[in-house]
Amino acid sequence: MTMPDSLVGAAAATDQNPKKILFGKYELGRLLGCGAFAKVYHARTLPGSNNSTSTSSSFSSSSVAIKIINKSRLARPGLARSNIRREVAILRRVRHQHIVRLVEVLASRTKIFFVLEFVRGGELFARLSKTGRLSEELSRRLFRQLISAVGYCHSRGVFHRDLKPENLLLDEHNNLKVSDFGLSALSADDASGPPSQQEVLLHTLCGTPAYVAPEILSKKGYDGAKVDVWSCGVILFVLNAGYLPFNDSNLMNMYKKIYRGEYRIPKWTSPELRRLLSGILDTNPDTRMSVDDISRDPWFRKGMGDEDWEAMMGYHELEKDEQLDEQLEEEEVDHNRELNAFDLISFSSGVNLSGLFEPGVPTKERFVSREPGEGILGTAEEVGREEGLYVRRRRGKRGGGVVVEGHNGDFGVGVRVYRLNQEMVVVEVEVGGESWAKELWTEKMAPAIKKPITIT
Repeated sequence: MTMPDSLVGAAAATDQNPKKILFGKYELGRLLGCGAFAKVYHARTLPGSNNSTSTSSSFSSSSVAIKIINKSRLARPGLARSNIRREVAILRRVRHQHIVRLVEVLASRTKIFFVLEFVRGGELFARLSKTGRLSEELSRRLFRQLISAVGYCHSRGVFHRDLKPENLLLDEHNNLKVSDFGLSALSADDASGPPSQQEVLLHTLCGTPAYVAPEILSKKGYDGAKVDVWSCGVILFVLNAGYLPFNDSNLMNMYKKIYRGEYRIPKWTSPELRRLLSGILDTNPDTRMSVDDISRDPWFRKGMGDEDWEAMMGYHELEKDEQLDEQLEEEEVDHNRELNAFDLISFSSGVNLSGLFEPGVPTKERFVSREPGEGILGTAEEVGREEGLYVRRRRGKRGGGVVVEGHNGDFGVGVRVYRLNQEMVVVEVEVGGESWAKELWTEKMAPAIKKPITIT
């Protein structure tokens, strides 16, 4: 939604008088925080405002936080629209108990407004500044929550790249929530390419560079997942020690320490935690621990079973995605409607725009079947559950579908069925890039549902 500044509700005057009505939906309140290219305000949803997103069953709070970004402050204003479309499409599908919820995005000619879940406890940074280091048990609890959020988003192709205590919030129950997940791409030249000089400088301007991975400093191509894991390691060190592993009043000396991996673990640290920190703060991204490695570490898993970890990863919230998908697509379910000419044309890869809105580019194939659509979907569900994977149903205007996901929430196989006519259906299959997903489809699922057609 883009509006002229004159219709926004004096949003441009926010700094002088924060008590302004925004888009007829929100009343802006006090300033919560200020960064290099954004300001965050507390706001409340106006009674009777037409805001279906914030009043849905999955989000009903009248308090929100609104992050206001001036488009002119973005690193590459010309790329702002495409970056926003990509990130918002992903983030609106991210639902995790330890990630701050993105409610909606609004825009004027000069500003972008991210409406976010309001987290009452404030920044973890403020807590650490007041109390110093935390106990090892509390450090473990918060670090588990952090890794569960990071792993969940990585499995969906979303990376943070600016993790630090200032971006970690605590709710009223002292549970951790990660903010700004995925929005860092708005300040980067190219999320998939090597970091530019401007991006490295941005880390310096936005706050301490002490959480930046060494491969970013080397100005080479980097893996967003590995960068996030390094930052998680620095955060764990701070939780346990109460100070930064890499710190120097001279910025260049700090960079050298990061690049060489020069740090000292405090003497009160247990041997198990020492080993974990050493594995995460590995300057070589190829041998650095991954989220999966961390989740299997003895210190991390102490007192936690597989079911506890799966619950923390947010798998039990997957059923809510069906309702969200229907909201986003504004589709009504009609399983009996046959495909029309436009539907068939839209199957052509030449007009497939899903890459603009979906993370990753999975392998896709389609085939025609005489089997009943419900039978095909039921078989796909059965195969997924027999393999111990997570299975959920999806609905849409043209047909139903099944999504099978792995133990870390990573996409495996998606099967969708469209009615072609009274006798046949079109089956569309998407297979994730992981080897286990391809094996699941080719060896287990395809033989069960992909049956030859006899032409009479």
